[in-house]
Amino acid sequence: MKRWLAAAILGLGIAGMAHAAIDTYQFANDTDRERFHELTKELRCPKCQNQDIADSNAPIAADLRKEIFRMLGEGKDNQQIIDFMVDRYGDFVRYRPALTGKTALLWFGPAGLLLGGLVIIVVIVRRRRVQRSDSPNTLSVEERQRLDQLLDKNHP
Repeated sequence: MKRWLAAAILGLGIAGMAHAAIDTYQFANDTDRERFHELTKELRCPKCQNQDIADSNAPIAADLRKEIFRMLGEGKDNQQIIDFMVDRYGDFVRYRPALTGKTALLWFGPAGLLLGGLVIIVVIVRRRRVQRSDSPNTLSVEERQRLDQLLDKNHP
């Protein structure tokens, strides 16, 4: 009986915590609701790092959702809200950072590494082909005679 009571209390406690993680906001219209959803999916949780603030249960993500809701209520547009978050948390808060001098390496670095690797492979393959054509597998007459002598000595 004690086990059932403990399980019931634990179940109610977990259900209460799950309910506490759900934000309920009353929007003036469906456009604001959609903008809120887009913004919270576009911004990264500073604590979780690989989770957007819409899906994160971290306290800072809840604070950021409240801040976005507040700014939407003040009539700020999406760019103003994103600029505020970037000013406060840096470019890392965006899943798709803007193309600037600081983020150019993020955008073009992987393609540059891939291209550099392909160039290195092509250079290595061409050098090996040139080496093979310079040193043919055929033996000179002197080398062939020497080989024949060595083989004859080893086999009676």
